[in-house]
Amino acid sequence: MTPERFRTIVDAYGADARRWPAAERSAALAWADAHRAEAHALLAESAQLDGWLASDAPPLPDAALTHRIVASAPAPRGVAAGSRRARVWWSGAAFVGAGLAGALAGAFVVSFTLLAGNPPPAVTAGAGIDAPQLATSFDGSSADWSGQ
Repeated sequence: MTPERFRTIVDAYGADARRWPAAERSAALAWADAHRAEAHALLAESAQLDGWLASDAPPLPDAALTHRIVASAPAPRGVAAGSRRARVWWSGAAFVGAGLAGALAGAFVVSFTLLAGNPPPAVTAGAGIDAPQLATSFDGSSADWSGQ
């Protein structure tokens, strides 16, 4: 790190080392540690400028300007009461439609996921063991509970 490069970094990025380029930060800090008097003078000058820039705030517009801007804005379309009701109705219908589409997509995903797996091995006749079956909620129950 040269004194000229250190000055360039401080002039460009300020006195706060966190703003300096990461690739040169450690070298610049090492140079500042080795040349404390010169680095301190450069950093103090830059810190004063940093503080001055940080304290600057743009002026707020006055109320008259704000009112002129709002008054000159075009009126929104469809402000009538009938169109407002139609907008509310369509947004409600869109909300319900999105919910139904999500429920339908979820049902298809669950059905296809359950049906995509390999079927369980067939149970031989007379073994007396029921094999687990893949089923959806749309399938009928294999157990007969009518007598209970």
